[in-house]
Amino acid sequence: MVQVLCLDAAGSPREWLSVEGAAKCVARGIVAWELGETCHTLRGGLNAITGRMSTIEVKPIISILSPVYFQAVNRTPQFGRSVLLRRDRLTCAYCGQVFRELDLTLDHIHPQSRGGLTDYMNIVASCRLCNNIKDCRTPEEAHMPLLYVPYVPSLQEKFILENRVILADQAEFLKASVPKDSRLWS
Repeated sequence: MVQVLCLDAAGSPREWLSVEGAAKCVARGIVAWELGETCHTLRGGLNAITGRMSTIEVKPIISILSPVYFQAVNRTPQFGRSVLLRRDRLTCAYCGQVFRELDLTLDHIHPQSRGGLTDYMNIVASCRLCNNIKDCRTPEEAHMPLLYVPYVPSLQEKFILENRVILADQAEFLKASVPKDSRLWS
């Protein structure tokens, strides 16, 4: 399903909208600017006077004028399982094998039972076997070194990682702001 990348007036990504949600913004006149080729055209009824059909063209990237449309800006992406698994490229941090998303678990590097936090810097993707072997120990205690270092994805990375169907215009726009040390570049 195609989604529209919605930005604030400054150009920061804010959310993914359905085509219908983006069309409502266009119809309400709160779109500051748009980028890309039309990705969807919605057709309405016929005008009784002109006989012309009403249409709304939706672009893949829109910027919203209204500051009240969005809640307060949060530059740190909210923690999410599927974003983390995609950040780690569906690869177990301990054995290095690639798995399906369903076959991976989240492992606290510093165990939760010992006060480890649930955040991007303390959690990595792990297969069930490695997670069971590591148990409630640190990687050092379990003699299972991490194969990669966890990091907090940028806001732009989060938007790329959370949307499975991303249009070329959207990917190009978001990747332009992705840090050069991101795993998305490798």
